[in-house]
Amino acid sequence: MYYGLIVISVIMFGACFAMKDVYRRMRGSGVRVSIETSFMGAVAGLAVLLIINKFHVEFTPFTLLMATLASVNGFAFTFCSFKALDHINLSLFSLFSMLGGMALPFLQGIIFYGEDITLSKIICFLLICVALGVTVTKGEKKKGFIYYIGIFVLNGMSGVLSKIFTSAPYEKTGSASYTMWIAITTILISGIIWIIIFRKNNESDKFTMKAAGLASLTGATNKVANFLLVIALAHVDASVQYPMVTGGVMIVSTLACYLSDKKPSRREILSVIIAFCAMLALFLIKI
Repeated sequence: MYYGLIVISVIMFGACFAMKDVYRRMRGSGVRVSIETSFMGAVAGLAVLLIINKFHVEFTPFTLLMATLASVNGFAFTFCSFKALDHINLSLFSLFSMLGGMALPFLQGIIFYGEDITLSKIICFLLICVALGVTVTKGEKKKGFIYYIGIFVLNGMSGVLSKIFTSAPYEKTGSASYTMWIAITTILISGIIWIIIFRKNNESDKFTMKAAGLASLTGATNKVANFLLVIALAHVDASVQYPMVTGGVMIVSTLACYLSDKKPSRREILSVIIAFCAMLALFLIKI
């Protein structure tokens, strides 16, 4: 069942990846757009999670602390994502963000939580690295380099923070309430910044109801996907879960290209085949 939750979250993350790039093309990039996206996405995500959890919200100080860290990390990742996509193609963006999202939780689980080092995990990790490397194409690599490092570290920190929350011995809430508190703190932080800094900004804006709807849908989908991962993380090793997420998102994103005018290249198809083999290694290799 928990592997099924991971698969569902992977599909949802792939959809979020595509919607985020569409939103960036509609609204541009920058701090203001990042704050708008974080605020509207968190509001929509909180609404969905409240319904899922029947409007029941638990609270502990530790949960609030971790939720605040996660919301700040999420906002920073959104900002770096928009800025990075201004300079690099999607293959390089995928390389940095997905590799960070896999590598940091993978190493965290093995180094700090004593998760077993198995042949299947090593092979899966190496194959995912190869799959990501295959997607790299020539392009500007120096311009905006700080944002590439940002999406690598911040996407990885999302998994690291989730693992810390699920494994810490302190009094804490359930997965649903933790995800809701991330949404609540995101609303408060981004809302306050939005009002204080940009309320009196009189420059023309391209904000539309279509953009608001897309940001809300992206945020709600992302929050539910992360909620499913937090549930699964209590039962599945981080060193297994995050390679699955990385390879799975690559597959979903590439398959989604067939629904658009931009078809996947041979490199992307090859990377998907390698990523699929990597995930098979986790289940077929028993050592």
